[in-house]
Amino acid sequence: MASTTSDAARPYTVYTERNIDMIEQFRELPEAMQFEIKVVASVMPFRVNEYVVNELIDWNDIPNDPVFRLMFPQKEMLKADDFDRMAKLHAAQASREDIKKAAHDIQLSMNPHPAGQLAMNAPMVDGKPVQGMQHKYRETALYFPSQGQTCHSYCTFCFRWAQFIGDSDLKMAATEASTMHAYLKEHKEVTDLLFTGGDPLVMKTKLVKEYLEPLLQPEFDHIKNIRIGSKTLTFWPYRFTKDDDAEELLALFKKMVDGGKHLAFMAHFDHYAELKTDVCKEAVKRIRATGVNIRAQAPLTRHINDNPDVWVKNWQTQLTMGIIPYYFFVARDTGAKHYFEIPLFKAYEIYQAAITQMSGLGRTVRGPSMSAGPGKVEITGITEVNGEKVFVLRFLQGRNPDWCYRPFFAKYDEEATWLDDLKPAFGEDKFFFEDEYKAMCKARGV
Repeated sequence: MASTTSDAARPYTVYTERNIDMIEQFRELPEAMQFEIKVVASVMPFRVNEYVVNELIDWNDIPNDPVFRLMFPQKEMLKADDFDRMAKLHAAQASREDIKKAAHDIQLSMNPHPAGQLAMNAPMVDGKPVQGMQHKYRETALYFPSQGQTCHSYCTFCFRWAQFIGDSDLKMAATEASTMHAYLKEHKEVTDLLFTGGDPLVMKTKLVKEYLEPLLQPEFDHIKNIRIGSKTLTFWPYRFTKDDDAEELLALFKKMVDGGKHLAFMAHFDHYAELKTDVCKEAVKRIRATGVNIRAQAPLTRHINDNPDVWVKNWQTQLTMGIIPYYFFVARDTGAKHYFEIPLFKAYEIYQAAITQMSGLGRTVRGPSMSAGPGKVEITGITEVNGEKVFVLRFLQGRNPDWCYRPFFAKYDEEATWLDDLKPAFGEDKFFFEDEYKAMCKARGV
């Protein structure tokens, strides 16, 4: 693949923990900061490319630049004891094997698969899980092609970080398109397919075609909507402008739309800085010209976007470019959650302060939303009922569709950062869905 800073082609260059010293700007950081980043990068996946380094990060504002924090691991992303353990190994120039073993112990303690991704979401056929698929909600199936189990760069908060650490037991991936097609043929209740990863658009277009083009056949008429989950518009927008198969990819998008499918590009913009380059703007125009809708989502993360003004500018910029603001997530309970998490009451305050500054076109954003074990739970308000201060909640999606849009209440708690931290309000001993959800977990051996 090739990219440009002007019109001259340049190679697509990736930096990982092994060659991080090749980044010129990294070498100019204080030595102590370089060491800390290397220590954490030996535990949390690290990958960044030349476009992000040179075009998106403001190296005059380190360490506060939001894209820098999004890309480069920080000391505080590991708990103090874990950092000290790894730092001693690095300082002693321990073997790579010893460093990897210690890192693996820490990784297993960081909830690598939140919300029952492996045990609860894997569809079953003849009593066996279907590899590389998730089917958590009735209408929507997720597919993880093995060739797409990486990204052009890795976000430090990524809730799928366990896909990238080289442990096959933690991966969700299928090696053949036929797996997806066979499952979808048998499940006519599925109307939406989410093609995800990693990032499936790291694949060459000829591979993407093998998965998507067959869905135009009559036996897949029940698949109305195809979503492509990708952060390529941030990390490598040249995928749609300069790559050698860029035109082929756009032609595939148009073919799917012309064939009657609603193709939605599920973009991910954590900060408006990701939208600033000319190549990103051009890529958005090219995608939209094929008839594809672009929807944008991101989690609220401390140190990166925990300010309503950032979200207002983020959403307003998206609208100007023809992108639909979609989801405002609560950072998931995995990885370096302690570094990124924000109390739920504060998340709601930030969301409310931002959304009330938007016009109607920008009020399509749903949130704050937690993708928890039982489903997607939205905080719709904080209020008082009969003198008790409460969170007002509802399911946007649920393992049982009947749970959706049914309001329920939790005690107000300024320490709570996730659904599991909340307790029922009004003296009730459990939420309305708990018994059924526990039965679902038991049935799956969880």
